[in-house]
Amino acid sequence: MMAFSRGPVFLLLLLYLLRGSDASLVRLNENGYEDIIIAIDPAVPEDTTIIEHIKGMVTKASTYLFEATEKRFFFKNVSILIPESWKDSPQYRRPKQESYKHADIKVAPPTVEGRDEPYTRQFTQCEERAEYIHFTPDFVLGRKQDEYGDSGKVLVHEWAHLRWGVFDEYNEDQPFYSASSKKIEATRCSTGITGTNRVYACQGGSCAMRRCRTNSTTKLYEKDCQFFPDKVQSEKASIMFMQSIDSVTEFCKKENHNREAPTLHNMKCNYRSTWEVISSSEDFNNSMPMETPPAPPFFSLLRISERIMCLVLDVSGSMTSYDRLNRMNQAAKYFLSQIIENRSWVGMVHFSSTATIMHELIQINSDIERNQLLQTLPTSANGGTSICSGIKAAFQVFKNGEYQTDGTEILLLSDGEDSTAKDCIDEVKDSGAIVHFIALGPSADLAVTNMSILTGGNHKLATDEAQNNGLIDAFGALASENADITQKSLQLESKGAILTNSLWLNDTVVIDSTVGRDTFFLVTWSKQAPAIYLRDPKGTQTTNFTMDSASKMAYLSIPGTAQVGVWTYNLEAKENSEILTITVTSRAANSSLPPITVNAKVNTDTNTFPSPMIVYAEVLQGYTPIIGARVTATIESNSGKTEELVLLDNGAGADAFKDDGVYSRFFTAYSVNGRYSLKVRADGGKNSARRSLRHPSSRAAYIPGWVVDGEIQGNPPRPETTEATQPVMEDFSRIASGGAFVMSNVPNGPLPDIYPPNRITDLQATLNGEEISLTWTAPGDDYDVGRVQQYIIRTSKNIIDLRDNFNNSPRVDTTNLTPKEANSEETFAFKPENITEENATYIFIAIESVDKSSLSSGPSNIAQVALFTPQAEPDPDESPSSSGVSVSTIVLSVLGAVVLVCIIVGTTICILKNKRSSSAAITKF
Repeated sequence: MMAFSRGPVFLLLLLYLLRGSDASLVRLNENGYEDIIIAIDPAVPEDTTIIEHIKGMVTKASTYLFEATEKRFFFKNVSILIPESWKDSPQYRRPKQESYKHADIKVAPPTVEGRDEPYTRQFTQCEERAEYIHFTPDFVLGRKQDEYGDSGKVLVHEWAHLRWGVFDEYNEDQPFYSASSKKIEATRCSTGITGTNRVYACQGGSCAMRRCRTNSTTKLYEKDCQFFPDKVQSEKASIMFMQSIDSVTEFCKKENHNREAPTLHNMKCNYRSTWEVISSSEDFNNSMPMETPPAPPFFSLLRISERIMCLVLDVSGSMTSYDRLNRMNQAAKYFLSQIIENRSWVGMVHFSSTATIMHELIQINSDIERNQLLQTLPTSANGGTSICSGIKAAFQVFKNGEYQTDGTEILLLSDGEDSTAKDCIDEVKDSGAIVHFIALGPSADLAVTNMSILTGGNHKLATDEAQNNGLIDAFGALASENADITQKSLQLESKGAILTNSLWLNDTVVIDSTVGRDTFFLVTWSKQAPAIYLRDPKGTQTTNFTMDSASKMAYLSIPGTAQVGVWTYNLEAKENSEILTITVTSRAANSSLPPITVNAKVNTDTNTFPSPMIVYAEVLQGYTPIIGARVTATIESNSGKTEELVLLDNGAGADAFKDDGVYSRFFTAYSVNGRYSLKVRADGGKNSARRSLRHPSSRAAYIPGWVVDGEIQGNPPRPETTEATQPVMEDFSRIASGGAFVMSNVPNGPLPDIYPPNRITDLQATLNGEEISLTWTAPGDDYDVGRVQQYIIRTSKNIIDLRDNFNNSPRVDTTNLTPKEANSEETFAFKPENITEENATYIFIAIESVDKSSLSSGPSNIAQVALFTPQAEPDPDESPSSSGVSVSTIVLSVLGAVVLVCIIVGTTICILKNKRSSSAAITKF
């Protein structure tokens, strides 16, 4: 069989299409964003008013976005995904390629009970698109408007995170800073936003407000001090600070950008304004301002329904090599018995040079239907390969079942050696079907991959190295993307080995309390059935595995809910050079408690040498991040060579944010051109994993209250959590398949040293007496691996000079600074020379690392220290009264029937008064 000869134009088109295929389906067409997906999570109870509020929110947001982007962008059409558990309606249609996997906005329960903060899941760098926006039902229903402002304006704030990779222009970790005016200023953009700084504290049902005190160490305001903006403003920027202010309709631009403020946007985007970042985006460069306002968005209501799937399995002669046919059957049996969900409709097609329908669609309601499908798996392979014949036969299966092809799924497994596969790409694309492609072996054609990418399907790679268990992992990753997470089969273990020196494969697998239902053990072999010893956490041995000698596999289903704890397995091979694998899956133990999950991905689905890949793994329980886990990635080339990476959540190198539950690492150990697969393993570490209750980054600012006519109207304090509420979790283990990516232009032979150290992004500076102390995370010789040769530290009195003219800025003596191994914490202290408070208000510092080949990382983020003690704001009511005492009144929001009035007379006296009686409580501060 001939391989498809790829012309350069086709290859470039394919590589373009492969980019970011596992993400949003949104596209910009004539200034309008099309194919936006807003998905209502299956865990959200039915409430159709949510749908109407979504429509209202998006419609308002579209108008606001149009004005904020100077008449460039608006929302054109939006699909709302409705859970299958909600009642059907004549206005609901079946989804096509739309799924939760591709959702741009998720309406889902809060990350932590009681906290309804809107945020964007953003773990990439400046200018890179984020994952999704998370709104809670209460937020969408307008119940949190006092705290976050109009939902349409909030959506534009979050859309800027999602689409253009900008960051917030406030900082709750550093809410105040020392300005060049030598005053304490609230962290914000622009500085034209006016307001008052106060402490608002509540305890035991009563609340009080007072002036902010200065911290003796930081010289800034105390921890609990907050900035209360004036309700009436004239300043128009910035949306990324507080879009809830009525006058704010713009992003900060170069001319009004606040470079002094320690905002996350300044740190991540190198002190450029948000509008400068947006203006450099692909969207901006592909659009022009419109002359007339756009039409309102168009909405499609799509209700999730049962899966309709056809397995399209290759039985051509090439499938007889490397035991491919048997391995395909093993994986297909695993999929049909454990992964495909009840109520799904499933059919089967075999194809070689022609295709045969082996089973029409049948709805799976029990093991009876599953076994009927298992009986139709292939027993022999021969002939040529015609993938298009197989796909067209699947279309016929759908037609025979009286289903349109829109939204149907094709699970295509093939070695892909087919020169005609390109011939039906357009037909597949136009069908509305979703093609999941599992490429078996190194020769699968990119044209087949193209089908999967164009239809929004999954693309997986399984090599001929059976001990890596890639084929079973690939099938296991194809659970429904629209199912409730508590109903999905989760992989707890995937391991294999070629047993030569020892005939034993021994290890343990943890079943934690969030899983245990439908627990399934699967063992495969290549020659002779092994002896299988499995012990539960109490030490009781389980021996009742079902042996399927014809398929060279054995399996065991644990009835009910499996015991929580450590299960021990010992597999004894009966022949030398035996290949054994073991796979363990389970489902959530309780439908009301989401299980721990891990999701794996790479930054791009296609890459060209020498660009590095970035590997990400997200560990969650529901939407709550799990931090402190031990996470390892295994990357396998199409030749079967594997590389392991320990992924880190340290906020350095490839990892954008520390302790956000996303573990990241650079990968550059390329060996060949072609496909690479990714598998991630996560476990509880050394008793270190815990749920993170921190507020997520990239979220709309919480409004503490407003200053109205000189009086502060406060909102109830935001629900907070403390470190004490984050106990160490029980141990757990999870496996996730991250799909495949394609490499090109990898040279033969040893790779030259062309990779520099990664850029330092977490440099911090503090002034201790006359010395400046620096801390940062050490980069490596090649990005985040190895050790750098030296550090170059430079300073400046001007932040822009340091950014734009780093090499010409004064250099600090680092003779005694010896670099540590990558990912270690570095510290260094120095005394600045020729810089005093008289000739400078700040010192700005940046650091560059250089490796043994003189390759440079480029300058780090810029840290700064103030050389002065900033002035606290004066009391706004300093004008003396007749008694010479300063008096101000603060009126807080009315809560029920209670009004809180505070009078500041030297100390603060607060009166908590019941409107229905004359009683009042008085509190002094």
